[in-house]
Amino acid sequence: MSIQSPPTLLELAGHSLLSDKSRAILELEDLPIELFPPLFVEAFSRGHTEVLKKMVQAWPFTCLPLGALMKKPHLEMLRVALDGLDMLLAQEDHPRRWKLQVLDLRMVPRNFWRKWSGDMVDACSPEDIKKNRTLKLGPAMTAKRPLKIFIDLCLTEGPLDEFLTLLFLWVTQRRDRLHLCCNRLKIFGKPTRHTRKVLRLLQLDSVKKVEVNCTWVPSTLASYAPFLGQMRNLRKLLVSQVHMPTKTSPEEQEWLLSQLTLQFLRMDCLRKFCVDGVLLLEGHLEQVLRNLKTPLETLSITNCPLSDFDWNYLSRCPNTSQLRHLDLRYIKLTNFSAEPLKFLLETVASTLNRLDLEACEIADCQLQAILPALSRCSQLRTFCFCQNRISMSVLRDLLCHTARLNQLSIELYPAPLESYDAQGAIHWERCSLLCAELTALLKDFRKPKVLIFDTVPCPQCGHMFIYNQGLIHCFCPTAA
Repeated sequence: MSIQSPPTLLELAGHSLLSDKSRAILELEDLPIELFPPLFVEAFSRGHTEVLKKMVQAWPFTCLPLGALMKKPHLEMLRVALDGLDMLLAQEDHPRRWKLQVLDLRMVPRNFWRKWSGDMVDACSPEDIKKNRTLKLGPAMTAKRPLKIFIDLCLTEGPLDEFLTLLFLWVTQRRDRLHLCCNRLKIFGKPTRHTRKVLRLLQLDSVKKVEVNCTWVPSTLASYAPFLGQMRNLRKLLVSQVHMPTKTSPEEQEWLLSQLTLQFLRMDCLRKFCVDGVLLLEGHLEQVLRNLKTPLETLSITNCPLSDFDWNYLSRCPNTSQLRHLDLRYIKLTNFSAEPLKFLLETVASTLNRLDLEACEIADCQLQAILPALSRCSQLRTFCFCQNRISMSVLRDLLCHTARLNQLSIELYPAPLESYDAQGAIHWERCSLLCAELTALLKDFRKPKVLIFDTVPCPQCGHMFIYNQGLIHCFCPTAA
């Protein structure tokens, strides 16, 4: 039987204060700031709306991470917080200890609300408490600093929910006194009449990550491009499943790309560029990448057709010289020369820590051509080569090369061609023999590995060939 820890003195004081809501409201001005977070959590869980309104007005910290207390959008608590802010904004003289600058509505965990066990959390260190006790902000100073509201947004084709409708209406009516900020913005489905209104409402220079997944009409996509250009602090851009209508002419495609790529010239912070299923990219990769202002850390081009010119330019692009993550999943490379990939791997050998070549239809000769460059990627930690059809002899060479990479710990490979019979099914006896051979090979290196092979489990030797949609087996040669 577990023994429940007794409540702390702070918790007991909070319970006592909330037992008399009128007293709690009156005493907020003189309440020790150590009591504010636990008292706020307690009032939130009990639904003491009037106490919460007053606590918002007297909040002695720069940030109130309200969203972290919500498991899902909570309309009533949002209304309470906004009512409290309205009362605060209406006052000419703010409360003596008021420091609130940010209302954070993002529903993600925050260190601020960690269990109070005597240790002060990040937003409430002893130094912060001392400053809060001594620092007073004059009315002139606080009046010039707009309140910021942070939220993560996912805009779809459907109507806005009640939570966002209330928030956007409230912000629209008070735009001169606050900023609506969004670090992560997702747009799924065709843009609606709400989409443009929301983008105009946001402080677009606060956006750091954007994900777009929808089918666009060229004129619509071009009209939204200027919004992208205003996201000067954007660090990651992910565009997926953008299919142009079949009647789009080459001239329209060229014009559209120019409208989009010119926006990159305004982005000083873009480090991660990801495209998935963007048919428009074929033959235009140089046009897309040449306008990037800074070297990329992540380049992900997946499920996209590429031309020979695209493939050759990729290795020569100045902005791909410092990659940490290269993802080319489902790019058919069978008919391409291996030289551009070899050159690119040589260029990023000192920085690359993740390489994904899943289902690229790479042939034996192409893999052998890049092995020397691959073996020099000294920082590589994760390597995915699943769903490529290679022979046992080449797989053996590949494992010998990667085994020498000291940082490499997660490797995903295809089962060799010899594992299958003429009908394409696993031949279990061959599978067992190949497992034994690879096991003996890897034992010589005495290095722990996580190997995942994209076949079904082998009943005789399941420790090696692993079904990658089922249980994952860890294989350690030192323990074998």
